Amino acid sequence: MKKSPSIPSYESAMGREGLRLTPQRRQVYEVLMDKRDHPTATEVFIRAQKKMPSISLATVYNCLETMVGNGLVKAVHVDREPTRFCANLMEHGHFHCTGCGHISDIEFSQTHDKGWKLPSGFLVTQHDLTLRGLCTDCGATFKNSNNSQPTTK
Repeated sequence: MKKSPSIPSYESAMGREGLRLTPQRRQVYEVLMDKRDHPTATEVFIRAQKKMPSISLATVYNCLETMVGNGLVKAVHVDREPTRFCANLMEHGHFHCTGCGHISDIEFSQTHDKGWKLPSGFLVTQHDLTLRGLCTDCGATFKNSNNSQPTTK
């Protein structure tokens, strides 16, 4: 697995939270770090099974629940779809393509909360921002289908 300075190793991530360093947790963590595409638990399970055939779906769910509960990954909830999991722990939002279902990270500026009009005395302690629309590919397909000329007979 490739690591950059901003991505904690499995040992440092789990160790700082005081979690047991199990092979199953390592595998689930590595799946999330290897491909940061907001997979569902089932997708994590399928990927983890490639390197650890004995891992069960229940174990993957338990690992993900532990990691979310300890702040090592984020759970992303989009409408009534299955929960997805995000390894990006920086403050960010998500863009959900309503065409293909892909989810992308959206970076915030350092002053993203300055434009919010909160009632007096309210304090934001957590936020979940999801924008919905069409990705580049789906937007191009949509635009092309709307620009097609009707055929005459």
